[in-house]
Amino acid sequence: MQNHNIAKRLEQYTIAHPDEVLIVNIAVQDEQDKIIIFKGFSSSLIRPTAFDPEIPVLPDEAIVLSIDRLVEPYDPDAPCYIQQGISWEKMQALL
Repeated sequence: MQNHNIAKRLEQYTIAHPDEVLIVNIAVQDEQDKIIIFKGFSSSLIRPTAFDPEIPVLPDEAIVLSIDRLVEPYDPDAPCYIQQGISWEKMQALL
């Protein structure tokens, strides 16, 4: 499955669960990135995010390392986790 489809599925999840924020930990080549997904929108916490929503934040060559579910509102200084370190395979059961 292309990562663009993974990102869309996770965005749809956050639309259905507006009280949750997802942090997706990925690896792109030898670099790691964190993508935050909230209410259907994705943004990188490490790299610049394109203004065009048609440009995927999750590149096709990225590997999803883990997904964290957090309570909204997201406070990076005091995150409130629902669940940490979820694999993509386990996250699919929640979708």
